[in-house]
Amino acid sequence: MSIFHSTLSFFLFLFFTVDVTHASTLCNATEQPTPLLLFLEKLQETALTTFGNSSFDPKAYIDVSLKLDLAETIDAFDKLPKSKNGSVSIHDFEEFSNKFLNEAGTDLLYHEPEDFMPEPAEFLPNVKNAEVRKWAVEVHWLWRNLCRRVADGVREHPELHTLLPLPKPMIIPGSRFIEVYYWDSYWSIRGLLVSKMYETAKSIVYNLISLIDEYGHVLNGARAYYSNRSQPPLLSAMVMEIYNRTNDLELVNRSHSLHWLKNTSFGIQDNEGCNHTLARYFAKWNKPRPESSTTDKESASKLLNVEKQQFYREVASTAESGWDFSTRWMRNHSDVTTLSTTSILPVDLNAYILKIEIDIASLARTTGQNSVAEEFSNASQARRKAIQSIFWNDQKGQWLDYWFTNSSICEDVHPWEAQNQNQNEFASNFIPVWLELFESDNITVKRVMESLANSGLLCAAGIATSLSNSGQQWDFPNGWAPLQHMIVEGLARSGSKEARAMAEDIAVKWLKTNYAAYTKTGTMHEKYDVEACGAVGGGGEYIPQTGFGWTNGVVLAFLEEFGWPEHRSIDC
Repeated sequence: MSIFHSTLSFFLFLFFTVDVTHASTLCNATEQPTPLLLFLEKLQETALTTFGNSSFDPKAYIDVSLKLDLAETIDAFDKLPKSKNGSVSIHDFEEFSNKFLNEAGTDLLYHEPEDFMPEPAEFLPNVKNAEVRKWAVEVHWLWRNLCRRVADGVREHPELHTLLPLPKPMIIPGSRFIEVYYWDSYWSIRGLLVSKMYETAKSIVYNLISLIDEYGHVLNGARAYYSNRSQPPLLSAMVMEIYNRTNDLELVNRSHSLHWLKNTSFGIQDNEGCNHTLARYFAKWNKPRPESSTTDKESASKLLNVEKQQFYREVASTAESGWDFSTRWMRNHSDVTTLSTTSILPVDLNAYILKIEIDIASLARTTGQNSVAEEFSNASQARRKAIQSIFWNDQKGQWLDYWFTNSSICEDVHPWEAQNQNQNEFASNFIPVWLELFESDNITVKRVMESLANSGLLCAAGIATSLSNSGQQWDFPNGWAPLQHMIVEGLARSGSKEARAMAEDIAVKWLKTNYAAYTKTGTMHEKYDVEACGAVGGGGEYIPQTGFGWTNGVVLAFLEEFGWPEHRSIDC
């Protein structure tokens, strides 16, 4: 048996073993924090009471590393004089920090990517406008700013760090996000491929595979406190994109775990009596997120203990979705404690898993493993049918998330009910058009185009995440690069001239707002306010971030796809 066949068989075993896990098994699943995390959460709480809320970022205190062993550090910390509310003097806190703690980020080192070229050969040949080309080259240069490697000390003394000892260089998102993240990495890779930085792109994949080898799944990010959850599963998509550019079979052979290895599957029966298996987000965690412990405790302060545990699980599961946070997951849009993510079958998650099946089938065909290809092709057709049966709403021309009632969430099979589809408008309702099984269906593409045009989500500067202006960052008026890219790419590849024109119009608006903000601020941003060209996004539980990995990647991907004519203005 070839290496490729054996690794695909390994994936097949894991993937479908997960699929038959009963929902009831999940209801009490959880993990426990490590002693280091427990101490750093205490440090985080003390910092908040000492310095106050102004400019306080809880993540900065969970990302520090220790200079001395944990027991000695805890002993010194416990001896600090504390007031009744738990605060210490600023002098004492800073003196303790200087002696026992390294600042967050010091265990990551800048790395000069070996495959970086100032302007690669054949770089964006269809960008004819000199102003846009200059900007594109500057965005390309940002990969050097975002490239890191783990310091040797992390491998030598992992017990002193929350950072995980990844083996290869990486691209970080930027600002407070000073570690590699799972789904961010897909769009960083898309940009790296435009920049002809193939080895850096492969390094990202190998790092994510190392997390599977250690933890059984790709973590949300490369920190010890993320071990209880993952993120949208796009590893197979990363491998496919790199393989399509490089024909690197060694990468394919080493990617033996392109799976969504989490016990998250759920049985649901449609109106025709057919049983389907679909997935939901479900973090193995019922405590405050360590990186946001003080924030989560404050949000849960008025809940009973049992309610707090469920709320903490919902918060972690929402973080796993990548959409942290949004009214998409809330029963009451004005109350974050009504998060119910574990009670939802999300459209986009199941589309990503469908893409896994499509990708594996494609890779198997490439290497002549026809029986494996057929198996995964059949699995993808079954999931496509499930997505159409459970999520598609013909009246709206969208795929809608499906909600369960609290009483039914631990049932093994749930009967489908029309009223359980979430009728609200979200950008995620259009994500399946990204997949070839849907983009090749002209009737569906036309219906989706009409629905998107009438949804209210299309704005002056891109696609809004939702229509609810809740103050949460994955709601109106924010637009995010990944959502723009998936919808635009799906429409552009559909074969419909009208769909491609719509896609290009959205991409041009998005590029203009990115450029306008860049010229004003000198940075690329995590998210944008799509109501106005050049406006930066806001809301959420931390200040807006810059850098920014996936934004840079989508800019380069759009410019590669659509180019930029010489006489088209980039101004708003």
